[in-house]
Amino acid sequence: MSRARSHLRAALFLAAVSPCGATTRTAARRELSARPAPLKPGMEYQTNANYLEQVKRQQDDPQTKLEAMKLYLARSGLQVEDLDRLNIIHITGTKGKGSTCAFTERILRSYGLKTGFFRSPGSSPHLVQVRERIRINGQPISPELFTKHFWRLYHRLEETKDSKSCVSMPAYFRFLTLMAFHVFLQEKVDLAVVEVGIGGAYDCTNIIRKPVVCGVSSLGIDHTSLLGDTVEEIAWQKGGIFKHGVPAFTVPQLDGPLAVLKERAEQVSCPLYLCPPLEALEEGGPPLTLGLEGEHQRSNAALALQLARCWLQQKDHQGIRELEASRPSLLQRLQRLPLAPVFQPTSHMRLALRDTEWLGRSQVLRRGHLTWYLDGAHTSSSMQACVRWFRQALLLGERRGSGPEVRVLLFNSTGDRDPEALLKLLQPCQFDYAAFCPNLTEVSSTDNADDGTEARVGRCAQWTKALALKLNCLALLLTSFVIADQQNFTVTLDQVLLRCLEHQQHWNHLDEKQASPGLWSTPSPEPGGPASLRLAPCPTHTRSTGSLVFSCISHALQWITQGRDPVFQPPSPPQGLLAHPVAGSGASILREAAAIHVLVTGSLHLVGGVLKLLEPSLSQ
Repeated sequence: MSRARSHLRAALFLAAVSPCGATTRTAARRELSARPAPLKPGMEYQTNANYLEQVKRQQDDPQTKLEAMKLYLARSGLQVEDLDRLNIIHITGTKGKGSTCAFTERILRSYGLKTGFFRSPGSSPHLVQVRERIRINGQPISPELFTKHFWRLYHRLEETKDSKSCVSMPAYFRFLTLMAFHVFLQEKVDLAVVEVGIGGAYDCTNIIRKPVVCGVSSLGIDHTSLLGDTVEEIAWQKGGIFKHGVPAFTVPQLDGPLAVLKERAEQVSCPLYLCPPLEALEEGGPPLTLGLEGEHQRSNAALALQLARCWLQQKDHQGIRELEASRPSLLQRLQRLPLAPVFQPTSHMRLALRDTEWLGRSQVLRRGHLTWYLDGAHTSSSMQACVRWFRQALLLGERRGSGPEVRVLLFNSTGDRDPEALLKLLQPCQFDYAAFCPNLTEVSSTDNADDGTEARVGRCAQWTKALALKLNCLALLLTSFVIADQQNFTVTLDQVLLRCLEHQQHWNHLDEKQASPGLWSTPSPEPGGPASLRLAPCPTHTRSTGSLVFSCISHALQWITQGRDPVFQPPSPPQGLLAHPVAGSGASILREAAAIHVLVTGSLHLVGGVLKLLEPSLSQ
């Protein structure tokens, strides 16, 4: 424990004297709200953490929530029947539903159709700005269009509020859902791809009565406090989007949840089909190239192809005539469900799959000597997929120059996630450095401009001492210590840094274990997973990964890049950035490296903050 404490104190020193070195005790104590400032009293933007908390408070009567959503829709000037005109593709799932939506939208757009795409706030946080959630033809709607529809809907709801009702305005996630429906109808899209927020049965998007087709991506354990503790319970919730006579498709699932989906479909007379693997659709033609990297994306692409094909067929679009006749599959007799058609993807489909982009998911940015790997994995299964993708990308990548190559991990995890489990999965990547920081893009000083450096350092030392004392008090409880920043929506800088220090302690502990013989001596396959997707064993090594804690994303990137990223060029590094021995020695190595490979993962909020700094155009 003494060594772990020394690691934590060293990291704490770095966090205090560099990233927040100019932060006074007042600034360190100040509350950092997870919510941006409200646009108007009574209407606030909220994080999807707020959304989850609101769902928890309201889950006692889920059917009432759906009825309330219909009332909000009516107050906004629409009826549920109006949504039928949107020709909706409704998609749910635990893993890969966002990617499936992106593939599906891109395929149908390639046929010249005007597409709408709504990402529910409950699914994942937006990366840079809220406009990402409502897209026309693949692009976030413009600030002008967002503002116009926002205020139009807001005033409409204000004018129709009931004086007897204690709630006059829908919650954030409902408001954005209503706004998306209005935008898509006003902009006259040919179709709308709508992603479910949480679950399906009682999600606010489930007021849709007649979608054209429904899809269920891979199922797993997530949001257990809302959906249930087993995959079967979660499958019951997801199957709630099935509608009478509306075709639905799903990917291979475990027997238990697959049986639940089948039962849910039978209850409402919904024809449910199982997607054949992508390999079956590649037979007789060239292999398909996916714009989203990673083996796990093949399942999402297979589902997207079926959803797009079904939509074209149901709407009798001329593009359906390009498809070759379906051929029977020998797999049919082995399945519990009817197998979806096996067909030869058209040239439109092939190009669309290749051109699909989805920020923050298996995303690669190449910048001179730096290569950024961005993936918002935050569950065990998604982190396994992330690790496979990252290691495969390193193996296939070209070596640059004859100098050393450095691997850096930038990580954060929030809420009720298990950071130790996620960090353990990342160990086989053999990082040279592991950096931890909160999901804060920048931490600014509130010091007086006339205040001297010496005074600031003095106050910083006092803050460091106070925080170190807190850390000592918490040391015995650290294994169960969790900063509930998704339950407490207002958190202090102390809290988020302590969370990062906890991550660093977990990493250092795992790093010590990795040096022991035999830890990676055998593969650790996923249950039922193909051998090609297993996490391959890594050779043991005795060197330790250097680990650092920064108080914000900007300072972490400044240390990692050492001025070598051609786009991210901050004015000057903060004073004391290299004060820690690991930071100083690492800086020299990073400056001389022939290539720097940086994996950013653990939180989509973190990935979004990094993208905001690396791709400033996304904020415009």
